[in-house]
Amino acid sequence: MGKKQPKKITKSAALQKVVDERFQRKGGGILRREVWRNASGQVVAYNLAYINTRLCGVDNGRILGYDNNHGHHHRHFRGAVEDVEFTSYEDIETRFQEECYAIWQEE
Repeated sequence: MGKKQPKKITKSAALQKVVDERFQRKGGGILRREVWRNASGQVVAYNLAYINTRLCGVDNGRILGYDNNHGHHHRHFRGAVEDVEFTSYEDIETRFQEECYAIWQEE
């Protein structure tokens, strides 16, 4: 028996994109945030990314990212991808922000 595949999250007309932000960092790079909610107001899809092609030559320059595309919650870090435990979108957003700040301190 094969492993049960997670349900793919699609961004259909029933979803509303509530966040679509792109910020240029003074120190270089781009912060990208996209968030979709369903009719009940629940976050059902998200894409958070810190992109800096000068510092990362893989994964389209994505140094750090979190998203739930492809039917599962996962983290991108300098080309590596790993599944993450999902408790809430707010927890993922907080983790993303804390990791971005730590990376910027190293830069």
